[in-house]
Amino acid sequence: MNVAFLGLGTMGAPMARVLARGGHAVTGYDIDDDARRRFVAGGGVTAGTAADAVSATNLVLTMLPEGRHVREALLGPDGVGRHLRRDALVLEMSTIDPRESDAIRSDLASIGVSMVDAPVGRTSEHAARGELLVMAGGTPADLARVAPLLELVGDRTIDCGGPGTGVRMKIVNNFMSIALNALSAEALTLAEASGLDLERTLEVLTGTPAGQGHFTTTYPGKVLAGDLSPAFQLRLARKDLAIGVAFAATVGLNSRVGPAALGWYDEAMRVGRGGEDWTAIFAEARGSVHET
Repeated sequence: MNVAFLGLGTMGAPMARVLARGGHAVTGYDIDDDARRRFVAGGGVTAGTAADAVSATNLVLTMLPEGRHVREALLGPDGVGRHLRRDALVLEMSTIDPRESDAIRSDLASIGVSMVDAPVGRTSEHAARGELLVMAGGTPADLARVAPLLELVGDRTIDCGGPGTGVRMKIVNNFMSIALNALSAEALTLAEASGLDLERTLEVLTGTPAGQGHFTTTYPGKVLAGDLSPAFQLRLARKDLAIGVAFAATVGLNSRVGPAALGWYDEAMRVGRGGEDWTAIFAEARGSVHET
């Protein structure tokens, strides 16, 4: 397949190289001269302009930092949209706001161009090995068109359920992992400030839901199964969290994630969930969405 690859940064360049090694004719483009030079130095082929990059193909892959960059590359005054035929397909793999992605898809459709949103998980090292996790959103026909590419850049592709669902899944994933990063930092700081050895702390935390994650421990057998009978009462979880937040203050930790989480437990207590399982926090969060 002939592929125009727009965006040769930390993730894009290794992905483009993987596609080229897999036998596809890849023409890369990036507005950064140094990025283009590095890609060529690594054996890649680039074009002088984005329009030149798409001149021999109707398949465009974008991996760009922000939604405004994607819009500019595809639909801006110097964008490639005007150079594409009406059967063209854009494989948009950036992590951007789903609302921006929806608008770009709609505007591309108005000129007869289809779009698959397929952001990725994992790191640039995985990208170089073709071991990304791909979260794909598109029609069955469009996903079939790009399947040979997705199979090369990733070792697992999950069809997230139609156009727009791939980018939404990526935002949900990053929302959780990035917030957990802050909570993890707070927990280790609390341990260290309390005089605990970090190696021993990690040994304990990785043996409980704290490190193993609720999705693989508590949620499947409780709230996701519709069972809120308490394996660990929410009121007791709230009590323990309140102790942790108060103790953090005594050792000088300016905890921000802990108090925010305590707000959820307080709300659940106010509506009478104290005797339910602590995973009822999910039920409480669901209810807050339905009320808006």
